[in-house]
Amino acid sequence: MMALPGGRHLDCIPLQGQRLHLMQVDSVQRWMEDLKLMTECECMCVLQAKPISLEEDAQGDLILAGGPGPGDPLQLLLKRGWVISTELRRIGQKLAQDRWARVHSMSVRLTCHARSMVSEYSAVSRSSSQEMGQIEKLLMEKCSELSAVTERCLQVENEHVLKSMKACVSETLSMLGQHFGQLLELALTREVQVDGVLCLADILTDDSHSEATRAEAAAVVAQVTSPHLPFTQHLSSFLESMEEIVTALVKLCQEASSGEVFLLASAALANITFLDTMACEMLLQLNAIRVLLEACSDKQRVDTPYTRDQIVTILANMSVLEQCASDIIQENGVQLIMGMLSEKPRSGTPAEVAACERVQQKAAVTLARLSRDPEVAREAVRLSCMSRLIELCRSPSERNSSDAVLVACLAALRRLAGVCPEGLQDSDFQQLVQPRLVDSFLLCSNMEESFV
Repeated sequence: MMALPGGRHLDCIPLQGQRLHLMQVDSVQRWMEDLKLMTECECMCVLQAKPISLEEDAQGDLILAGGPGPGDPLQLLLKRGWVISTELRRIGQKLAQDRWARVHSMSVRLTCHARSMVSEYSAVSRSSSQEMGQIEKLLMEKCSELSAVTERCLQVENEHVLKSMKACVSETLSMLGQHFGQLLELALTREVQVDGVLCLADILTDDSHSEATRAEAAAVVAQVTSPHLPFTQHLSSFLESMEEIVTALVKLCQEASSGEVFLLASAALANITFLDTMACEMLLQLNAIRVLLEACSDKQRVDTPYTRDQIVTILANMSVLEQCASDIIQENGVQLIMGMLSEKPRSGTPAEVAACERVQQKAAVTLARLSRDPEVAREAVRLSCMSRLIELCRSPSERNSSDAVLVACLAALRRLAGVCPEGLQDSDFQQLVQPRLVDSFLLCSNMEESFV
């Protein structure tokens, strides 16, 4: 006879025959039978998007779960934007690895986030608009399309068909990124219940907010200040708050604990430098050149061509200021720019190749602008920048046959040759410097791989 706590005995407890039978049934089997009567479609949709593997998928849920309460819908929307941005990046990574099962499960998960984001937008928006309705419709259509295509890919074995479908998925991901960005832009520039820009400034400058929250705000700043958007010139409230925002972003770059946080903060700064030259002057006063160049030696913060693209964009825009040259020299920046001329993709994906081309092009533009200062030009020649520029001009494979890189390198080479002509061989001078720029361009763009 088995004793129980309190001095009771098992044989004293009346058990019906049915309960004895239930206790003998496997508990998991019983739970699965009961579950058939309890499931809901929405719950299953979420469960399907959560794999058992211990990857980074749960991080987005943790960010949202630890976020603001119902009284702060704008910050919740910003957090959702951060999570979606991260999800899109991870789907792209799994797509590059041809892990279709993961791509599909994460696509289903993305659809859930999209529905939530539309709902959260309604919480911060005073009214709906025709433009908003169109974006919502396109967003959900593309999410459904992504889920359907990735599900079909699980059944396909033909490599040629898979390659075609992979390109389709990649294009859909790109369009989804644009639609999500447009949704955030609308929320923060038109229909937010408070001035979105001032709210962003408050978030960025308040150290009581976590780094993740400030990074989310930086991501939105990067979205709404994109030079490709037609309405950035109307952000008068942004210009009024620009000094606070720029200061906070430089600080975020300096203290960033990860490459993703640094990328978001530097991307926001890069876009801001296109808005007004006053931003470049602010960056000089804040010693931003030192912060950015020091970060380049920190692999934890700067380890991809996408991040270096943002850094060299800032340097290129700042290099129009005369004082920038002395700061670059002081921080050994010419050597770093020289290194950017040799940027190479590691994965070979089209996006990374394009990023490397932008880095090379902007590095050459920065070098050409800075070389107005004879001290910078002499330092560049000492570091063999002319040899690297000649190699980029003569060898199409070194620049991935990019015409934009070629033009920028020819311009930089001519600027350096004007200061230090003795650094060139006669053939280089006669072909790359002496003719008209267009003639040198045509010569190099049609050149075979014969450079040694």
